[in-house]
Amino acid sequence: MKKNMRNINKLSKIKVIGFDADDTLWENEDIFLEAQNELKIILKKYVDNLDDELFKTEQNNLEIYGYGIKGFILSVIETSIRISNGKLDIYGIEKILNLGKEMLSSPVTLIKGVRETLNLLSKQYTLVLITKGDLLDQENKIKNSKLSGYFESIEIVSEKNKHTYRNILKKINVKPENFLMVGNSLKSDILPVLEIGGEGAYIPYKHTWEHEKIDMKDYSNFLKLENISNLTSVF
Repeated sequence: MKKNMRNINKLSKIKVIGFDADDTLWENEDIFLEAQNELKIILKKYVDNLDDELFKTEQNNLEIYGYGIKGFILSVIETSIRISNGKLDIYGIEKILNLGKEMLSSPVTLIKGVRETLNLLSKQYTLVLITKGDLLDQENKIKNSKLSGYFESIEIVSEKNKHTYRNILKKINVKPENFLMVGNSLKSDILPVLEIGGEGAYIPYKHTWEHEKIDMKDYSNFLKLENISNLTSVF
């Protein structure tokens, strides 16, 4: 079931549809949450609230490491050293590194309805994939997803903002009013596109990373869908 928060007639102008990847096409945040649960066991004697400590470190390091598992693990090691006052031994560090390797080798699990939706929409629209994160990790996930054939262009970027979207639209030669972005993050997928004159379809995922959370009640000029399968019914 869809929730219409913008004039659907505007979608008649759409020629190109952009898709976020992580937690829009396949599961991602689940991997991080599972890892953090394991980390709490490794570090339980040093801290009661690992989530808060780790989030502070991640926020401080985003401009240095960017997004993705590798930056996450580096932030975990930094946090572990800090909260243990340097007492975490080499075996603890080894456990953290091995956890990172497990995360990077996690299978790609498509969200229900993704392949069917892409198959239908690709017959009428030009589809592009726009994802942020570590280049090698994202390339591997795209390859393992077996979805690349649906997209005319695949863009892996370090950040999603107005500047990023303007450059991508210029590259693929499409005007903002002819572009719809689909994703699970209002902050990264929807609002920057609306700000440059495009359209947005917000599909919340069951988990949202704290960094991507904003107050939704402050915004209303986009389409909100319960799941990706609903996307085919709005055109």
